[in-house]
Amino acid sequence: MMKQYPHMSRRDRAKQFAPFAALKGFEAALREKERQIVPRKNLSAEAEAELEQKLRMIRPSDMLTVVYFQQYTAPDIGEYLQITGPVSALDRNAKTLQIADTRIPTAQIYSLKGDVFLSMEWEQA
Repeated sequence: MMKQYPHMSRRDRAKQFAPFAALKGFEAALREKERQIVPRKNLSAEAEAELEQKLRMIRPSDMLTVVYFQQYTAPDIGEYLQITGPVSALDRNAKTLQIADTRIPTAQIYSLKGDVFLSMEWEQA
């Protein structure tokens, strides 16, 4: 025989299924721990020339994947981040590339990938 429980209001019943964060701040702490702080890598002269050539080929709305160096407090210490999206702006005077809302100094770019560079890759092969 089943035991009868008193009727529970919908509001009280909903509380049972509400999200619960037993460890507040745990996810943020994990994300911080996942950061890989590294020294900045120096590009070879050949890699720098290739990067300059790619920067000249970019047009607004080109879809790119950019790996760039995000510097922290100490010079040349930080982490490498990757962003993929359409080019919002390329300011050759200020030397910045903007992907969505992220503005990246071109001096911090480590690599560029995208369909716009396919012809360049075929020539090198």
